[in-house]
Amino acid sequence: MFHMVINFCHNVKLQGVRISAPGNSPNTDGIHVQFSTAVSIVSSKIATGDDCVSIGPGTANMLVDKVTCGPGHGISIGSLGKDVNEQGVQNVTVRSTTFVGTTNGFRIKAWGKPSNGFARNILFQHATMYNVQNPIFIDQRYCPDRNCADQVKKKKKVTHFFCVFFCYA
Repeated sequence: MFHMVINFCHNVKLQGVRISAPGNSPNTDGIHVQFSTAVSIVSSKIATGDDCVSIGPGTANMLVDKVTCGPGHGISIGSLGKDVNEQGVQNVTVRSTTFVGTTNGFRIKAWGKPSNGFARNILFQHATMYNVQNPIFIDQRYCPDRNCADQVKKKKKVTHFFCVFFCYA
C-alpha cells in the first residue's frame, strides 16, 4: 500500500530518496505522511502507480522541496474527512517540484460528508509539469470505490479557501 510511511513522528527529514514502481501498479503510494509534524522530503525522485507523496490527517508543518514525481497520481493531500472527528492538515509547503506523466500535479481530496477535518495554509509553488492530465485538482466529493451512499447530496460549503496560481507558457 505504501513504500514508506511517516506515522506519529516529529522532526523527520528524508533527502535523496529514490522510489520506483511500475506506473500501472495500484495502491503504491511512494511516501505517506500522517499524524506527524515538521517533516521534510527534499531532493528526491518518486515513480509509482499511485500518489508520489500523500499527506494524511494530523500532518502539520511539512515541506516537500525539489521532488520529481512520475509516473503516478502526483502529490496529494488527503483523503480528508472520511471520519466525523478527524484531524486536519495544515502548514504544508510544496515547492520546486517536477511532474512527468502524472494523472495529477497537486491534488486535495476530501470526502463529501460532514467532518471537522480541514486543509489550511497550503502552499503549492514553482512546479514544472510535463504531460500532466490535471495540473491542479481539488476534489470535494472523493469516492474511490464509487459506493458512497453516505456522501452529502448537495454542494458542500467551502469557507476560507484562497487559491492563487501563476501559469507560464
